[in-house]
Amino acid sequence: MSANAFELRRDAFGRLVLTDAGGREHVNVVAVRAFPISAPDEGVSVVDGDGHELAWVPRLSGLDEARRTLLAEALEQREFMPRLLRVKAVSSFATPSTWEVDTDRGPTSFVLKGEEDIRRLGPGLLIVNDAHGVQYLIQDLLAMDRHSRKLLDRFL
Repeated sequence: MSANAFELRRDAFGRLVLTDAGGREHVNVVAVRAFPISAPDEGVSVVDGDGHELAWVPRLSGLDEARRTLLAEALEQREFMPRLLRVKAVSSFATPSTWEVDTDRGPTSFVLKGEEDIRRLGPGLLIVNDAHGVQYLIQDLLAMDRHSRKLLDRFL
């Protein structure tokens, strides 16, 4: 189904409802990014509870404001990946270690189980997984302050 062949709304319970071109309503649909890190605004699929694709949106910018806002809210609710902005302290250079960091959602601390929990995804792009499965995104390693880079280098 093309990006313009469906309508979106929230029902009385706050669930996302997609109405397809045939007029059939699909309740409690989920928005999923195809490339959440490398191209977050491109390739969004709207799927039903069984994971069947109901609509494909090549670009969020190609939608009208109402549908774009609903999809952006749905994606934000589903995804939780704070951006790691600064590493303030690390308890030990051996793992497991406790990290004190600043994120785009505020300061926090987490436990890094092992060096393998820091993955390079591209030049300067990293994902750090904590012991609870929360993923922290580092979008540009070189843009971080010197202290943060020095601490991270010990684990890379």
